[in-house]
Amino acid sequence: MNQLMPSQLHDARSNGRTLVFSAIRRNAPVARVDIAKITNLSPATVTSITAELLTAGLIEEVAVENSGVAGKRGRPRVDLKIRGAAHIVVGIKLSDNSATYSFLDFEGKKIAGYVHPSAQETYCLPELMTFLTDGYSAALTDAGLEESSISGMGLGLPGVVDAEAGIVLWSPVLIEKNQPLQQKLADTFSIPVFIDNDANLVAVAEKHIGLGKNAQNFVVITVEQGVGLGIVINGKIYRGTKGCGAELGHTKVQLDGALCRCGQRGCLEAYVGDYALLREAGTAMGPLEGANPQEQMQALLAAAKKGNTVAQSIIRRAGRMFSMGLANVVNIFAPELIILSGERLQDSFLYGDEVINDMKKYAVQSGDLMPEVKIHSWDNQMWSIGAATFAIDGIIDIALAKIR
Repeated sequence: MNQLMPSQLHDARSNGRTLVFSAIRRNAPVARVDIAKITNLSPATVTSITAELLTAGLIEEVAVENSGVAGKRGRPRVDLKIRGAAHIVVGIKLSDNSATYSFLDFEGKKIAGYVHPSAQETYCLPELMTFLTDGYSAALTDAGLEESSISGMGLGLPGVVDAEAGIVLWSPVLIEKNQPLQQKLADTFSIPVFIDNDANLVAVAEKHIGLGKNAQNFVVITVEQGVGLGIVINGKIYRGTKGCGAELGHTKVQLDGALCRCGQRGCLEAYVGDYALLREAGTAMGPLEGANPQEQMQALLAAAKKGNTVAQSIIRRAGRMFSMGLANVVNIFAPELIILSGERLQDSFLYGDEVINDMKKYAVQSGDLMPEVKIHSWDNQMWSIGAATFAIDGIIDIALAKIR
């Protein structure tokens, strides 16, 4: 009979811990016997691994009342859950006018949130480091937390990010290209740091705690200043080579069309993003009321609702272009679910019946093959919650690897 080598035994044990921890994370509170069924591991193996996780302080036991016969209370069943106090992480969403911070415990529950405003829209790397450091200090103070209590940091920002290497290849908020932002942050704060494209991190949050929790193949489309796409295939985030995939906002919808902030022309984002709509409105309607782009967008939408034909034309074209982008996603990925999220998705011109019907018209699939479309109106911290959830994923890997 073949015997496993020590390295193989270690790998099998490590894989078992990952399976058990994932089962507890997704199904908590959950009994050991049910973990065995979910993971296809033997009850003895599950008992041994959960003992290791309890000793490491990563999980905890909770009593669950069982109903006895004839209404009598039965003996409490002992289930397992993630120990929230084991770690605290921070997630940061960097945008063109602020950095939003969310603190989560190890269980994924939100502890506190903070928004650090900025007068700048773009930064050189030293300016960005100063801005994030100042914001982090203010966020910790506001939350009543010590820097020493934070186990890890996640950062999401728009653009093309090589998450594995921790390099920002290009971002509209960062002047330089190919910047090792992950290492800069890790050196500054002396904790593990994980960075990714912001739309990917919304997909991470949807996968763990949102509408995608029970879906294996889904996409998240976000619309704010730009258009983002997070793709989940077989339960895993798809990023493409060096994070260069999933750039829905920079797919082309018109040859030699409107100028995009990426420098190219005809991108979907150049017709749907806030800056694109405001640019067109400024040319056709003149200056809009409002001290910032958010207020100006509200003024444009209000004008359209009041019957301004120019404003309505701008909004309608954005809706048509967006439906074309949705149809392209359906044709390429055939997801079971499309989640529309982001600040602009609070306005129905991007998810109304006309837009969804146009998506179905442009898509090759039909009937039962058409994905379900859901709107998820997170609060303004959805991005940073996704970044924090991403950090939890990374801290889990580190914590499990320490168990021998």
